[in-house]
Amino acid sequence: MEVKLTVDGKDIEINNFVQKILAGAVTGAVGTLKDVGDDCNEIVLKIKR
Repeated sequence: MEVKLTVDGKDIEINNFVQKILAGAVTGAVGTLKDVGDDCNEIVLKIKR
């Protein structure tokens, strides 16, 4: 899995370990949602505060 992190328009480098943690957490949470199939190829998560 590939994870890209952008903060305030700036790309932030993250190592493979952090990519795996983030990807696992997000795909695990999204995979439990009723309308999401197991075969999705891309998940886009945008957080604003």
